[in-house]
Parts: sequence; structure tokens; C-alpha cells
Amino acid sequence: MSDETRNVAILTDAYRQWSQSRGASADHWMTICDPKIRFGTLAEPLASVAYMAEYRSRDELVAYFSGLTRDWEMLEYRVDHFVAQGDRVVMLGHCSWRAKKSGQVVSTPKCDSWCFSGGKAVEFYEYFDTAQVAQADR
Repeated sequence: MSDETRNVAILTDAYRQWSQSRGASADHWMTICDPKIRFGTLAEPLASVAYMAEYRSRDELVAYFSGLTRDWEMLEYRVDHFVAQGDRVVMLGHCSWRAKKSGQVVSTPKCDSWCFSGGKAVEFYEYFDTAQVAQADR
């Protein structure tokens, strides 16, 4: 099995669990991440979601998932495509979340960029509609 195939298989399973559990499988994400993962998000400058920030370790990353599940309810998480080249895998999909504070729904295209080394995710960056997130989290 090539590294590309293995990395896509790792993510296919992780996203399946994430979707089926409606966001309750954060522990599984930790199993695929390297202890020194670099994690970033397009929402980083939004003060209302301070946990959507840059992280430099798997231990710190727990704060991201804690804030996400505390403030949002997953309605849908769909993976449409994986694009793999070398150690990089990009996921293209769509997700919908309800802000627990306001009840507003955010429904957005989603793009996640992953980099793997030795079967572990060493880098992650996510892209989505941050304007909707800022509006819904008021």
C-alpha cells in the first residue's frame, strides 16, 4: 500500500467516525495526530471562537475540540473528495453546525489540508466560511 493510499484510508475512517458520532469522536483524531502536530484554522483571528487557534502539539489540540463541542452542535459533516499527492491529503466536503448560544446554523463548504509523516498527521489547516461562524456565534 502506498503512503498516499494509507493516508487517505486513515482519514476516510476518521471522517466517517466524526460524521457518524456528530462530533463526539475527538479522541480518535488524537490517535492519528503526531505529538508535535502543527494545527491551524482560518478562523484564528475571530475573538468569539478563541479556541479556533494555532496549536503546536497534540496535547494543546484538546482545547480546540473542547471548545468546538461546547459551543456547537454538528448537524452534518460530509466528505466529497480526497486529493492525495505525496505526504499531502486534501479533503473537500461540506459541514453544518448549530451555534448553541444563538441557535443559528452555519452551513459551509469545508476544505482540510493534511500532511503526514510515518502514518501520523504532522500538519493540519482548515478552511471554511468564517463570516458565517462570526455571525452565528454572537
